Amino acid sequence: MLKIATFNLFNYIEPPFACYDFDRIYDEHQWQKKQKWIRDYLAEHQPDVIGFQEVFSPDSLKALVAECDYPYFEVVDGADVIEDYIYRSPVVAIASRYPITAITAVTPDTALAVDMGLTAEYQFSRKPLRASIELPHLGTTDCYVVHFKSKRPMLESEDTELATTKAVLDAFTKQMCGSWGSSMQRGSEAALLFQQMIQRRQETKNPMMLMGDFNDVLDNDRDGVLSHLTMNTLRFNSDPQAQDIVKQFSLQDSWHLYQHATNALAISNTPAPRPATHYFYNKGSVLDYILLSCEFNAEYQRSLYEVSDYHTYDRHLINPIYERDSESTDHAVVQINLQLRH
Repeated sequence: MLKIATFNLFNYIEPPFACYDFDRIYDEHQWQKKQKWIRDYLAEHQPDVIGFQEVFSPDSLKALVAECDYPYFEVVDGADVIEDYIYRSPVVAIASRYPITAITAVTPDTALAVDMGLTAEYQFSRKPLRASIELPHLGTTDCYVVHFKSKRPMLESEDTELATTKAVLDAFTKQMCGSWGSSMQRGSEAALLFQQMIQRRQETKNPMMLMGDFNDVLDNDRDGVLSHLTMNTLRFNSDPQAQDIVKQFSLQDSWHLYQHATNALAISNTPAPRPATHYFYNKGSVLDYILLSCEFNAEYQRSLYEVSDYHTYDRHLINPIYERDSESTDHAVVQINLQLRH
């Protein structure tokens, strides 16, 4: 069995460094408590491959996971220094119990970005990484870790007083346009990343996994900002061979693969509600995902694994205990189990 997890660490930064401003520094007790929370999760759930987000201190994280029996750890970027000890722009990382044989930062195809109406200088807001890992029965598997652009508006009003109608409407329009700008960035990141994944698979035939904090809801609506990540048909084409090719290069949400497998065995076909992975006040959303290529889809004739379990670790969000969870994370940890097909 293989266990794969995606884990947003929420400001993983070792003191005396701070993230974003001087007030956001862990004291030694808080830092040790955060470290213990991560160790406890790893000890209890034992994922084999973990994609991390919000990493400011990769050297510290590498040491932590090494203690937990993860000899392979990689990053492809570093956080930016604002001034002195203050950092911004955390990065993604990956840890594995199986050998990582290659690592690279994924970069967008410049010509395609221009064709999409973007600039030739377009870049991902955070560099996605691709780790090639030697997994049992699969061989070299390309594992991608992402943290797509957040929903924070790209534009903000400089007037904080909002004392006039003009100031209010200026703030409103900047919020509206800035939110859409963030959505365009996030959607463009997803499309350009997926294009690079397809190109890589065409060259190598390697199985693919995509995991991370998508900062948006992934649904099957054709108009969704991230919906193209799970496109699996060539529209306006009735050629079965062409459609089969597309399916071999498409990605599927591991939750849906798990639901299909469990519903096939269940008496009732009523799907269970999907647990949220993030809460804003009392509203829950699923922002953290693991997507898989056809090698993990039991309906695909040549698949090797199937999703036998899907677990959302969220007790620190829905029933937090201060002594245990005060330095945890604001996201749930998503983990899937992959069972070898017989």
